[in-house]
Amino acid sequence: MKRYNRVLSIAGSDSGGGAGIQADIKTITALGCYASTAITAVTVQNTVGVEAVHPVPVDIIRGQIEAVLSDIGADAVKTGMLHSAETVLAVSQMLRRHKVSNLVIDPVMVSTSGHQLLEEDAVTSLQADLIPLARVITPNIPEAEILLGGKRLNSQEDLPDAARRLASMYGVSVLLKAGHLSDNQLTDYLYDAETGELLELPSKRIPTQNTHGTGCTLSSALAACLAKGMTTKEAALEAKKFIAGAILSGADYLTGHGHGPVNHLWQITE
Repeated sequence: MKRYNRVLSIAGSDSGGGAGIQADIKTITALGCYASTAITAVTVQNTVGVEAVHPVPVDIIRGQIEAVLSDIGADAVKTGMLHSAETVLAVSQMLRRHKVSNLVIDPVMVSTSGHQLLEEDAVTSLQADLIPLARVITPNIPEAEILLGGKRLNSQEDLPDAARRLASMYGVSVLLKAGHLSDNQLTDYLYDAETGELLELPSKRIPTQNTHGTGCTLSSALAACLAKGMTTKEAALEAKKFIAGAILSGADYLTGHGHGPVNHLWQITE
């Protein structure tokens, strides 16, 4: 019998469909893998912003993870919005129990619209309990600044050293995203802790408001590629290619009144 490449996403639900669990399922499926989920919170949101967050009880989160990993299993796991310290600790305990090794952590802290998605005391738990379990973390610049203890990253020139420092601090590979900068030419950086290589991932800024869910999409694409057996470098290159195509393909669509989604199915619909 054949077996799917399996990816478990542990993240929040986005009622607007552009980010969170919904973006993860679309991305993982588009890349030919089997998506399973453990929902950590239900959000009331659309393209304009997040109106409310309803956390899922921790015992239900644990139960979802146990149900998936004890039966279906996972070749890679991706975490997104975890919301509270209690949730972060529970997730880390479950991943340790099941000896998950292919873990991608998107350290989601604040939404595109500025809504706080990770409680203050959860940051410490994320750093101490969960990030050390990861194979790769995918912070954006504001998240990287927090993980670095408040060090400001003001330009592209600051990013290579920041990626190296994060890798050294946490013992993981780091894909540091440059999207919060204003340059027309953006370069993400992958520091591969397994090889010691620093890889530049350049791209041109695409003029569009449709960038909702880009972080979720990139990290779930990375997890899907790792689930297929790619190296960290190979997975990062493929994930970068996927998100660039998704942004470009979705740039001219009108969805809602704010930051619309990328086109997760661009490889299928174009």
